[in-house]
Amino acid sequence: MAERARQLHVPEELASLDRIIHERVRLGIVSALAVNDSLTFNEMKELLQVTDGNLSVHARKLEAAGYVSCKKSFEGRVPRTEYRITAAGRRALERHLAHLTAVIRWARS
Repeated sequence: MAERARQLHVPEELASLDRIIHERVRLGIVSALAVNDSLTFNEMKELLQVTDGNLSVHARKLEAAGYVSCKKSFEGRVPRTEYRITAAGRRALERHLAHLTAVIRWARS
């Protein structure tokens, strides 16, 4: 794919976007966690305006990639799920933002 991108005069950054983070909901999750120490499941759901199932699936994908950590506990009898961005997640977000910046520069040239 990278060779084809060079033939089409597309920057390498576009061909090498991190597909785990690039998806809208997952990008929203890591972006929100990058500027907050932590967010609960309900805070994240409200912030991103997604369903329980949608948030759960995307959060698990990020957790499996090592980009977010998930801590489950109880407050009384009510379950509480709290998410934090990991160092790997922060690095992946920074790489992704750098890639997007390069793509924007390329598109404007």
